[in-house]
Amino acid sequence: MASQRDPEFGPWLAQASILIVDDEPGMRNFLVRTLEPRCKLIEEAANTEEASRKLDQNHFDVVILDNIMPGKNGVDWLNEQRGIGFFADAILMTAYADLETAIRALRAGAVDFVLKPFRSNQILNAVARCLDRMRLQRENFVLRYELKASADHILLRDKLIGGSAAVQHVREAIARVAPLPTTVLLTGESGTGKEVAARSLHALSDRAAKPFVPVNCAAIPPDVIESELFGHIRGAFTGAESRRDGLFLHAQGGTLFLDEIGEMPLPIQSKLLRVIEDRRVRPVGAEREVPIDLRFVFATNANLEKLVQQGAFRADLYYRINVMQLPLPPLRERADDVLELAELFMRKLSQQLGMPPVPIDATVKAALKAYGWPGNVRELRNLIERTLILGSFPKDFHGPVSPRAEAAQDTLEAVERRHILSVLAETGGDRDAAARLLGISRKTIDRKLVAWNG
Repeated sequence: MASQRDPEFGPWLAQASILIVDDEPGMRNFLVRTLEPRCKLIEEAANTEEASRKLDQNHFDVVILDNIMPGKNGVDWLNEQRGIGFFADAILMTAYADLETAIRALRAGAVDFVLKPFRSNQILNAVARCLDRMRLQRENFVLRYELKASADHILLRDKLIGGSAAVQHVREAIARVAPLPTTVLLTGESGTGKEVAARSLHALSDRAAKPFVPVNCAAIPPDVIESELFGHIRGAFTGAESRRDGLFLHAQGGTLFLDEIGEMPLPIQSKLLRVIEDRRVRPVGAEREVPIDLRFVFATNANLEKLVQQGAFRADLYYRINVMQLPLPPLRERADDVLELAELFMRKLSQQLGMPPVPIDATVKAALKAYGWPGNVRELRNLIERTLILGSFPKDFHGPVSPRAEAAQDTLEAVERRHILSVLAETGGDRDAAARLLGISRKTIDRKLVAWNG
């Protein structure tokens, strides 16, 4: 409603939380009257000490700060707060727009100035600019982060495809739990669509308009994962030349999806447990904990109970995240969906690659339905992409003997082993390339090879 009343200030104002810091009651009252009908949360502080306490209690998107106040002035306080962990945008109000104040304020991290006296639309425009800038920064960060991660999910990221009973059961479970704040643990083999399910949970929740931030815990090096998740302040470690919001803060108000949670290092598991319980994060090097409001969705292709028994996963974290477990069915249990998925991949990938689609004849259809798909949906997608590049399906999918009939003589583990080793042979032993083709992590290949050689 707020965005409809004031469309010139953008749709984000109605969702904003703002802290006003000014020692003059008249100015605070004016700002509260101007902003309160249009914003989600307005708090006020008469001095910097009270403002510091408010920052410890709540998350604010924007702080509107007077510069000249008794005791500590606004610029000095802002500079001090940046040093201990302050990640909101700050608008400085001042009646003295001298160059020295401007330089000091910019160095302290102020993003805008408003000269006193000012009209209500001036402060509203300043706040709207801050919110727009913050939204674009976070969207760009998340998009860049996703581009660095595996993009195998890109064609299916928005919805679960298929009409099988197994998929329909998953859809119904997602629809029931999505509107609730409950933490969800998605389980299943690699490539079964856990991120697709997580995106569906987010899209059907009341957080759908806020960010969805996917994090592959296995893809982040252990020595930087804390900084990636929690963020850091300037000077927190060698190379930290500026402050940086972590992924927890980029997901503020939305959903944080932690994939392959079983790969998270034990020291970070204990920090994550505190975040889940307290809903507060402490950036690396910061003295202040920042309140967060987000939903957690976790996923794993590992047996977490077994990892707990082996001491590789914290028992208290396992019981904390295993509130609502939702298993994703493997593709071999969704034979009716294989052809629908294959045709979708063929149509979309042929457009992306600029190549003519390869016909899926009756023989290939029968072979696709009969195959066991140890790599699940990712393996199917990779098969279709290779087929488009080569101009025809591999001979394995044209022969008179179906792959399922051949595989029935073996256990699933044996089929998986044979398939992974064959892909490794195709790539000349390049484990990274094999992982990309199979749609699994390099760590998964390393772990399986160790087990097979042991």
